[in-house]
Amino acid sequence: MISRLHGILVERDFTEVVIDVNGVGYSVSIPLSTYDKLPPLNAEVTLFTVLAVREDNMQLFGFFTREERTLYNLLVDAVSGIGPKLALSVLSGISIDSFLRAVSSGDVKSLSKINGIGKRTAERIVLELKDKLSGLSVLSAETAGGTATVLHETQAVADAKAALESLGYKRDVAEKAVKELVAKEPDASAEQLIRKALALLNS
Repeated sequence: MISRLHGILVERDFTEVVIDVNGVGYSVSIPLSTYDKLPPLNAEVTLFTVLAVREDNMQLFGFFTREERTLYNLLVDAVSGIGPKLALSVLSGISIDSFLRAVSSGDVKSLSKINGIGKRTAERIVLELKDKLSGLSVLSAETAGGTATVLHETQAVADAKAALESLGYKRDVAEKAVKELVAKEPDASAEQLIRKALALLNS
């Protein structure tokens, strides 16, 4: 899997960039949240990526931050009816902080304003992600008032869950184990979470 690209930004527009990595040009689809952070053309750039493989196509999706990639993966994997393009639309239409605020407060109206997201899809987002975001995010003390911030632990948890799934554990089992550990040790690294989760699941 291609999880990160570092090279020279040779082409860019609002939805796609081309990154030259040692003479090979990688075409990467991006959201507006990433476009806004891109350096000038011919400058070095690093994107965190997801490779989507289908029977007739392979496509790279790129994100300037790990948090953007984590939210993209959550939308695609956990919310029925949301595919890669619609997930990019979400990231293009709302900041991560605003998204978390809307989901945590059940603000379907704000989510419905995103291009391509209707009321029913917004309701599914709230239903499917409300509990997952609380486990994958380090929420500030102001969460009850509607403010949430994604920190580094989000990626540590996502990496730990992905590793457990790759080892054959079902998604809900992996999620439950990691969530239980994060509640006790919110600052644990991905490696620590994986080792402790394996010990817990094998006990």
